[in-house]
Amino acid sequence: MTIAHSALLTDLYQLTMLQTYHAERMNETAVFELFVRRLPPQRGFLVAAGLEQALDYLENLHFTAEERDWLASTGRFSADFVASLADFRFTGAVQAMPEGTAFFADEPILRVIAPLPQAQLVESRLINLLHYQTLIASKAARCALAAPGRLLVDFGLRRAHGAEAGLLAARASYLAGFAGTATVLAGMRFGIPIFGTMAHSLVQAHDREEDAFERFAAAQPGNVTLLIDTYDTEAAAHKVVNLAPRLRERGVTIRGVRIDSGDLAEHARQVRRILDEGGLNDVIIFGSGDLDEHRIRDLLASGAPFDGFGIGTRLDASTDAPTLDMVYKLQEYAGQPRRKRSEGKATWPGRKQVYRRTTADGSFAGDCLGLVAQYPQPGEPLLIPVMEQGRRLQPPEPLDAIRGRVRAQLAALPADLRTNEAARPYPVDIAPELRELTAQLDRKPH
Repeated sequence: MTIAHSALLTDLYQLTMLQTYHAERMNETAVFELFVRRLPPQRGFLVAAGLEQALDYLENLHFTAEERDWLASTGRFSADFVASLADFRFTGAVQAMPEGTAFFADEPILRVIAPLPQAQLVESRLINLLHYQTLIASKAARCALAAPGRLLVDFGLRRAHGAEAGLLAARASYLAGFAGTATVLAGMRFGIPIFGTMAHSLVQAHDREEDAFERFAAAQPGNVTLLIDTYDTEAAAHKVVNLAPRLRERGVTIRGVRIDSGDLAEHARQVRRILDEGGLNDVIIFGSGDLDEHRIRDLLASGAPFDGFGIGTRLDASTDAPTLDMVYKLQEYAGQPRRKRSEGKATWPGRKQVYRRTTADGSFAGDCLGLVAQYPQPGEPLLIPVMEQGRRLQPPEPLDAIRGRVRAQLAALPADLRTNEAARPYPVDIAPELRELTAQLDRKPH
C-alpha cells in the first residue's frame, strides 16, 4: 500500500471519535458537506479539483493488519474497536460538483452520505486532496485568463510542498488550461504533455555558450528551446541567430528561446528584434522566473513579446493565497438536520444543493444555496451523484473533458471576475426555506 492510500493518513481525533461511536453504537446515517467558508481577498472564484483522487481514496479505504497492530500497540484504543477495523470499508454515497466547475463561498462541492463512522474518518484526507488541487487549479485558471492564447507550462515541482503536491499540481494546472508540465511522472501517470528546455548548468559546463546550444540541439533535435540568459541575454540571442543556419543544414529547427532573469519585458523586446532581424521570426520567446498571473498581466500589458510562460513557485505554492478556508461539516445525522453555531464558523444546516442561474447568452447570473429535496430553486443543480454503495458510478473523467469544462466555466464568469479584478462579490443567495430551517434550529435548546 502506498502512503497516499493508508487509512492512518488522518488526524488522531478521527480515530478517537470513531472509538466513541463504536462504544456508543452510533452508526446512523450522517451527511457531511465540504465547502469553503470564505474566499481569500485575492480570489473572486474557485475551480473545483481533486474529485478523482478523492473517489479513489474512498473506494480503496481499509485498515491493513499492520496498521491495526500498530493502533493496538499505542494503548489508546480498545481491543474490540481495533478488531472492528478489519472490516472497515466506505459503503456510502457521494454527490459532488464535477471537476472544473467554478464555485464560490459557502457552496458545497462534495457531500458524503454514509454511516457516521465512515463519513467521519474520511474528513482529513478528503480536505487534504480537494483543498490542494482546488487551490492550484484556481491559481492556474487565473494565469490562463491573464495570458489568453499563450503557452503556459507548470514548472513548480522543485518547490512544491512534497512529491504528491508537485504531481497533483501538474494535474490541477493542466485541467485549468495549462498546456503541460515539466514534471515527467505527470506525463506517465496522467498523460499530460511534458515540456522542458535546459538549465544554466548545461551552459556553464561548456567553455563556449554557443557550443552548449549546438550540442543540446544535437541531443534534442525535435525540441530545441535554448536558455539564453546565463551570461548576456542579447549576446546569446545573436549566437542563436548565428547557429540557426548550421542547424538548419542538418534538418534541425530552433523552436524557441527562454529568458529567466533580469528585466524580462526589456530583454524580450530586444531579443525579438535580434531574432527577427536574423530571419528567425518563427522562434518563440518563452519567459520564466518567479511569475504568476499578476506579473504576466503586467508583462503583456507593457507589450512584452512573450509567446509563453513557465510558472513555478508562485503557482505550486499559490504564494499570494496559500490556503483556503475549506471545511467538512456535519449537516444531518439520523435524519435530523444539524447546525454548527460557533462564532464566525456557523453553518447552514441540512442537505443542500447549489442552483446556478444563467443569462440568455449563458453567462453566470447568480447562485442560490437551497435545500435538496423539498424546495428546488430556479437554475441548474451543480451537485450530481458520483458514488453509490462505495463504488464510483462512472469511470474517471478524461482530463481533456475537464479542461473543456473549465474553458466553458471561465468564459461564463462575469466579466470583472475574468479580468482577475473583481469589483464585487459574485451573488450567492440563501433560499428562504434554508434560512427558516436555520432559525428553527437556533430556537431549539442545546
